[in-house]
Amino acid sequence: MILCGGKFAFPSLQLLAYEKFICGIGIGKGSNMIIDALERESEDSNISFRSFPNKKNISEMRPWIDTIQPDYIFCISFPFLLPETILSYGHEKFINFHPGPLPRYRGVMPIFEVLKNQETETAICAHFMNSKFDEGNIIFNDPITIQKEDTYGKLTVRLSDRLAQVTLNMANMLQFANRIPNQPQDKNLAYYYEKPELSDTYINWKRMTAGEIIALINACNPWNTGADATLLGEQVKIIIASILDEPHNNQPGTIVSITDTINIACEDNKQIAITILSTDEGIMTANQFSSSKNLALKINY
Repeated sequence: MILCGGKFAFPSLQLLAYEKFICGIGIGKGSNMIIDALERESEDSNISFRSFPNKKNISEMRPWIDTIQPDYIFCISFPFLLPETILSYGHEKFINFHPGPLPRYRGVMPIFEVLKNQETETAICAHFMNSKFDEGNIIFNDPITIQKEDTYGKLTVRLSDRLAQVTLNMANMLQFANRIPNQPQDKNLAYYYEKPELSDTYINWKRMTAGEIIALINACNPWNTGADATLLGEQVKIIIASILDEPHNNQPGTIVSITDTINIACEDNKQIAITILSTDEGIMTANQFSSSKNLALKINY
């Protein structure tokens, strides 16, 4: 059985269904379009399907599981904590696939956090579930290299594709293993990240280096439509930018020059070159933003 939360699980669902491993699919929250698509596919494949749109509906899960009697329950981005009344279905029967290395990156959005923290590697962690988020015994961390150009969207797609093979390998292993090796998480290494707020997605020009700013921009693209920032007194979101390794004599956050990009001074004596940003008027190129604000004339003056 698979409990999931949306598109991130689709490649795994498709592969496991093709290999005849799935007996039931449950989705928590999710858009109506995704729910309808999963329900149709489940019906066509003769797979039991249930939707759990809120926490109250979780009470309906245990009778459903008892009816189907799955050997194991895989969780992929399922949004709700499962209580003991459900987990008591069977010891070491519930396996979660967390899109970040545990125990260092507990929480709802580890993909955002690893990118923001400029990690060079992340992982898909398979772990047994208990009644607390991301705290069950670890089965393995499957490492994945973070590429220099990765945004939140790009890394999410690669993790989703990799997860399909990871879940299939796990399903095959469970057919032949009497016991799955696992180990408790090291509490000294554990950290739980809450869902990002504005303070987490906001560029502080005076305190952040060019590298930190670019990492934050990539970590916010596309889920937050870029990193939040103040530019010329206006609240904007910077979607695409790169580091311009040129020194300057300006206060951090100052527009140094305008070419095809808007070049902003950073505190480490480097600049970032903004290519695409979002404003109240819409998503636009740096040139379009410059023209709308008559920036070239202001800078020249």
